[in-house]
Amino acid sequence: MPLNMLLPRLGQGALQTLSRPTSLAGMAAGRFKARATPFMSALANKRYSSTQPDAADVERLRKLRNIGISAHIDSGKTTLTERILYYTGRIKSIHEVRGKDNVGATMDWMELEREKGITIQSAATYAQWGETNLNIIDTPGHVDFTIEVERALRVLDGAVLVLCSVSGVQSQTITVDRQMRRYNVPRISFINKMDRAGANPQRIIEQIRNKLKIPAAALQVPIGAEDAFEGVVDILKMKAVYNRGERGEDVVLEEIPAHLVEKVKEAREELVATLAEVDDEIGELFIEEKEPTEQQLRDAVRRATIARKFSPVMMGSAIKDKGIQPLLDGVISYLPTPVEVKNTMLDIDNNEQVMDVVPYSNQPFVGLAFKLEEGKYGQLTYIRVYQGKLEKGQFAYHVKTGKKVKISRLVRMHSNSMEDVDSVGAGEICALFGIDCASGDTFTDGSVNCSMSTMFVPDSVISLSLTPKDKNSPNFSKALNRFQKEDPTFRVHVDSESKQTIISGMGELHLDIYVERMRREYGVDCITGKPQVAFRETATCRSEFAYTHKKQSGGAGQFGRVQGYIEPIDPEEHAETPHEFVNNVVGGNIPTQYIPACEKGFYDGLHEGFMVGHPIVGVRMVLKDGAAHSVDSSELAFRLAGFYAFREAFKASNPRVLEPVMTVEVSAPIEFQGSVLGSVNKRKGIIVDTDTQEDYCVVTAEVPLNNMFGYSTELRSATQGKGEFSMEYKRHSPVLPNVQEDMVKEYQKKLAEKK
Repeated sequence: MPLNMLLPRLGQGALQTLSRPTSLAGMAAGRFKARATPFMSALANKRYSSTQPDAADVERLRKLRNIGISAHIDSGKTTLTERILYYTGRIKSIHEVRGKDNVGATMDWMELEREKGITIQSAATYAQWGETNLNIIDTPGHVDFTIEVERALRVLDGAVLVLCSVSGVQSQTITVDRQMRRYNVPRISFINKMDRAGANPQRIIEQIRNKLKIPAAALQVPIGAEDAFEGVVDILKMKAVYNRGERGEDVVLEEIPAHLVEKVKEAREELVATLAEVDDEIGELFIEEKEPTEQQLRDAVRRATIARKFSPVMMGSAIKDKGIQPLLDGVISYLPTPVEVKNTMLDIDNNEQVMDVVPYSNQPFVGLAFKLEEGKYGQLTYIRVYQGKLEKGQFAYHVKTGKKVKISRLVRMHSNSMEDVDSVGAGEICALFGIDCASGDTFTDGSVNCSMSTMFVPDSVISLSLTPKDKNSPNFSKALNRFQKEDPTFRVHVDSESKQTIISGMGELHLDIYVERMRREYGVDCITGKPQVAFRETATCRSEFAYTHKKQSGGAGQFGRVQGYIEPIDPEEHAETPHEFVNNVVGGNIPTQYIPACEKGFYDGLHEGFMVGHPIVGVRMVLKDGAAHSVDSSELAFRLAGFYAFREAFKASNPRVLEPVMTVEVSAPIEFQGSVLGSVNKRKGIIVDTDTQEDYCVVTAEVPLNNMFGYSTELRSATQGKGEFSMEYKRHSPVLPNVQEDMVKEYQKKLAEKK
C-alpha cells in the first residue's frame, strides 16, 4: 500500500500529504469518473467531433510511437537505449554506461550519472526506425528515483520492460509493473543479457506469468546462450536472425539451425496456446485445430498487447549488440499509436464531466506538463500534446492559474541537447522554455476549459537535517526551491522547534544525490544530520471522551463541551480517507457553525502525535453530543475543545508507534547465502522468500527501514563486494514494545529539556 495513504491530511510542513494532485483533474478524477455515462461523454465530446481529422495527420499518427524503457536497476536499460539510438542513426558511435573512454552513454548526460553508472533523471529523445517516429524516454531503475518512472509512464503509450536473463523479475520490476498498470500502459518484455552466465529465458517467462500475473509467451527462441549466444529465431517468420558487422548493424535472416527446429515448433505451439486464451480469433482457430498464419498471429499479438491482456517476450544482449533491431520491429508492430490509446480529461465548464481526448491536430490544444528541469536558459518544461497542435508564437492558457503564456521557443529533446521546431502535433512530446508551472499542470489554447488527471506521487520515507557551511549563501534556498519544483518526492521544511532545515525523500541515495548536486551545481557545501525515519502513531482500541473547555478571566470567556469517541480504522480499507471525522450530534446541542471548528481541532491533533511527536494515522473521531454557551462559545473554544478531547482519548486508546517496513531484496553469490541471511536476521528482518539461480541466491525479506542504515557497507564486506540489494516501501507496522518505550522516554526527555 502506498505510504501516502497512511499520512494525515495536514497543513504546511514536510509531513504534509504531498501525494495530492497538482491539477484540478487529479482531485476530481476519482470523484467524477463514476458519474460519467457514455451519453454524458458523447454529449461533452459533441463540440470536438464536428471536424474530420486530416488524412496526413492520421498517417503521421499511424507512424508514431511514444515508448519508455523501464526496468529494475542494472538490467541494461540505458545500454539498450544507446543501441536503439545507434541503429536508428541518432548517434554515430556507441559509448558504454561505465566506458573506458570517459564519454558515457548518451542518455546519462549528468556528470553524477556517469560517475556512479546509474540513471538519476529520465531522459527523452526521438528517433526514426523505418518510416516510424519514436519518442523514447529512458527511466531510472533505482527505487529512490521512482517518480521519474511514474511521470514518464503517465504520458507514454507503450513501454519496453527490460528483464535480466539471470535475475528476472526483481523488486523494482514489480514496482514498474504496478506503475504500468496504474496508467494502462501496454508492454513488450525484453529479456536482456542473454550472454550472461546462467541465462535462462524460459524461467524468466514463467516469472512474468506468476509474479507479474500477466499472460506472456516468447516470440523468439535463443540460438545458444551465455558465451555461445549468437542470435534468435523469429517464431512468427520461422527464420533465424543474426547480427553481423562490427556493431551488429547488419541483420541477416537464415534458416533455423537443425538442432532448434523442434524447440521452435514447441515455442510456437506455446505462443498459439497462450494467445488462444486472450484472443477470440486465435481461440477459434485453436478449437478448430487450424494453424494460424504469420499475419493472424501478428495481428493477435498486437490486439492482445494493446488490450493489456498479454505481453510478448523478446530477447537479446544489448552489450553484445544482438537482438535490438527485432525489438524495434516489435515496438512498431505491437505497441499502440497515440490514436489507439484512450485518454480522458475533465470538462471544468460542464460539471467536470469525463471526456475522451480526441488525439488529432485539428482539435483544440490540450497538453500536460509532466517534467520540469532547470537549464542554462531557464526552466525547461516537458509537455505531452494530447490534442490539437502547439506552435511557436501561439498563446497557451495555464488551466490551474488561468494565466496566458506565449510559446516563445519550442524544442524536441535528445538527452540534454535540443532541436528547435516550429510546431508539434497531437501525440508528440516536446519541451518549452519560460513557462512557470508545476509538474502535472494542464495547458490549453483557451477555447476549452479542461484538465488532465495528474500522476501519482508517493510520499517520503526518510529525512535528514541539512545545514550549509556558509550560512549567508543565497544559493542554498535557491537550490532547494529548484529541486522541490523539479522533483515532487523531494520535500523541504524548517523544523519549528530546532529551526533546522529538514529534507525528505525516497531513500538515502535520493538525498545523497541532491546534497551532491547542491555542491556541484550551486557551490554550496552542506553538513547533514543523522537520517530520520518517518514514524507514525495510531490508536488500537476505542476510547470515549467528554471534555469541557472553559476559560474565564474577565470579559468574554471561552466555553465548549464535546462528547463522543475515537476508534482505529484500517488505512487499507479507507485508502481515500485514512482519517475520518463523523458528526452524529442531534438536537442542536452544538450549534452547526461550531462543528467545523471541532473537526479542525481533530486535525490539529493529528499533526503531531502525543507519544513521540510524529503524525497520527488511521483514526476516526465520532462527535455525539456537547454543549454551548450563548455568550462564551466561539469557534476557537470548540476548536480547542476538539483538540484536547482528541488528545485525552488518544492517550487512553492504547496507542502504538508505527515504523516503515521495507521489502528488501538481496542478491549475492551462493557461497555467501549464510552471511546474507545472518545480516538480515541481525537487522530484525523477516525472511519472506529465498531463491537460488545457478550460482546466485536471492533473499527477499521485510526489514524495518530504521535498521537498514549502513547496510550497503555491511553487505559489501560480507560478500567481498559481490552482493547488491534494493529496497521498496511495503507498509507501516508497529515497533517492538521495548523500542516504543525507549522512543517515548527519549521524546519526553527532549520536551523536558525545552522547558
